[in-house]
Amino acid sequence: MPAPSDRARLPIAVYVLGLSVFALGTSEFMLSGILQPLARDLHVSIPQAGLLVSAFAIGMVVGAPVLAAATLRLPRRTTLIALLAAFGLGQVEGALAPSYGVLFVSRVVSALACAGFWAVGAAVAVSLVPVTARARAMAVMVGGLSIANIAGVPAGALLGQHAGWRAAFWAVAGLAAIGLIGVVALVPRTAVPTGDDRPQLRRELAIYKDKQVWLALTATALNGAAVFALFSYLSPLLTGTAGLAESWVPTVLALFGVGALIGTFIGGRIADAHLFGTLFGGISASTVVLAVLALTAHSPVAAIALSLMLGVTAFTTAPALNARMFNVANAAPTLAGATTTAAFNIGNTLGPWLGGLAIGAGWGYPSVAWTGAALAAAAVVTTALAFRLHRATSRSRLIASSAAATGANAATAAHKTAAAVGAMKAAEAAEAVAAAEAMQTTTAPTGAPTAATASKTAAAGDATGRR
Repeated sequence: MPAPSDRARLPIAVYVLGLSVFALGTSEFMLSGILQPLARDLHVSIPQAGLLVSAFAIGMVVGAPVLAAATLRLPRRTTLIALLAAFGLGQVEGALAPSYGVLFVSRVVSALACAGFWAVGAAVAVSLVPVTARARAMAVMVGGLSIANIAGVPAGALLGQHAGWRAAFWAVAGLAAIGLIGVVALVPRTAVPTGDDRPQLRRELAIYKDKQVWLALTATALNGAAVFALFSYLSPLLTGTAGLAESWVPTVLALFGVGALIGTFIGGRIADAHLFGTLFGGISASTVVLAVLALTAHSPVAAIALSLMLGVTAFTTAPALNARMFNVANAAPTLAGATTTAAFNIGNTLGPWLGGLAIGAGWGYPSVAWTGAALAAAAVVTTALAFRLHRATSRSRLIASSAAATGANAATAAHKTAAAVGAMKAAEAAEAVAAAEAMQTTTAPTGAPTAATASKTAAAGDATGRR
């Protein structure tokens, strides 16, 4: 039996996947720091350049389920290698893009590959660990995203400002190459399942008939929307409302990333044992933090501190949200990962859109924090519904199990009763035969054994009939 420390150790392949996610996350979010030089170089407006962010998010939403279904029967390691290579080539295409149109296409290609890698990579990560370590494995992958926010995105912005925006794309391509080497060398080969275990798209799609899958998807999307409703407009909120200088923005973004890393670590440690507790605690805390930020946005100290706290609370729930989806869609791990990826990016698209509507309505930048708080509160309600359904389902299964056990006990008791009755009847028959023999011995003349034998036979026959 392995030692406890051995059981707790995650495979190195999980960390390799986390490193690859670092490259993916850096690419996804780095445009926020290089939009201005990119727009100037390609002669487009800032809103047009911003569409590159939306294109990536939409590509993630569409690509995750489509590529997961398309690669369902392929070896997962082979799929990871192909997708990571395609992602790297997309970064090279972006670095060499001669026009906005080519760059737009490169972002879509990169997003599709990124979505597929997330979906399949998540399925591989949870398959390499026991059920009780799923949240920890997902915490490593989400941790890659957190570190991308801490180091990758600020570094990409710094590189883009001093060496040109194309240098940031080359840097991400290099990170993808390192991740590709790691996947080739350290992620184990997996044979394509055969027979009854062979993946079937129809069977995997059946998970969408489960209400719990939709509740998990909705909670993930709302939680992501709550965070990105604020995060997308954090820079103008800090400078325009809190009164901070622009030089403070990278520092606050890095602090948010530090909070995200801390939250991911905490969530990964506690979510396996207290999944719903982690969800309720993390999402409720995010609701409070966003509401307080909306009320105190004019204070620089409060804005900085609450940005850090939001990173902690929001990302504490990330491992639990991922693990929850894999638990309720256990029969379809690939589509479970794809669904989680799509849900997160739906939130990534919905949150900024709703935040933009609030700003456009003239409510000011603090309104994006109120928007995020409302979305987080909706996520709390969704989680409560999921918990109620979970308890009801568990109770029904317990009652059914108890009924089955009661039925089995009743059948055993009936069998024992029948056996006891049969034994009593057999004893009565034996007594009857003995009495007949005694009577014949004391009263019958010579030749009576024949009558005794007849009486004995009749008694035995009567006992047999009774049984």
